[in-house]
Amino acid sequence: MRQDPRILAFLEINARVAYWALFLLVATESSGFPVPGETALIAAGVLASNGKVAIELVIVIAAVAAIIGDNIGYAIGRTGGRRLLERPGWFEVHRRRVIEHGEPFFERHGPKAVFLGRWIGGLRIAAAWLAGINRMRWPTFLFWNALGGICWAISVGLLAYFLGSTAATIFKAVGLAGVALVVVAFVAFMVWRRRGHHLGG
Repeated sequence: MRQDPRILAFLEINARVAYWALFLLVATESSGFPVPGETALIAAGVLASNGKVAIELVIVIAAVAAIIGDNIGYAIGRTGGRRLLERPGWFEVHRRRVIEHGEPFFERHGPKAVFLGRWIGGLRIAAAWLAGINRMRWPTFLFWNALGGICWAISVGLLAYFLGSTAATIFKAVGLAGVALVVVAFVAFMVWRRRGHHLGG
């Protein structure tokens, strides 16, 4: 299976440019614009596995960019996005229905949507806008957004780092959600095993 050409292009740039490209792409994607932010993180993890960049810096930069970008997206959704849906005109009833159904959803499931959305392509781009549009409380959004951004940067960055040049092929074959599910299951198993060991001891 051929590797994603965007990853191959990213692997050709030097370290300093790679850090800046990673930050800009992740922040832009998190702000709600369809650019390959996650692809950049995977490629940066592969670069780190080849010793061309530091994986610690890759994770920190990706996490910071994700948090900043998401908060920009939240602000856009809360101001311009909300006004766009509420303004009179074509499809006003349908547009207002988005808010009518969205606000109760974010009231009940907002934290899960913001956190888990980090690992789901479409939701990763839209979650911050939707949280802002539906007026999710900013302190709650900030906490779950920051936690999701940090966990996403660590999990995706380290997976790409340890998988090396095969990372792009594996991610493309089973999807990030599939890889993340395996990681979560493994972590849960290790926690269960450790707790069982302590209880048995």
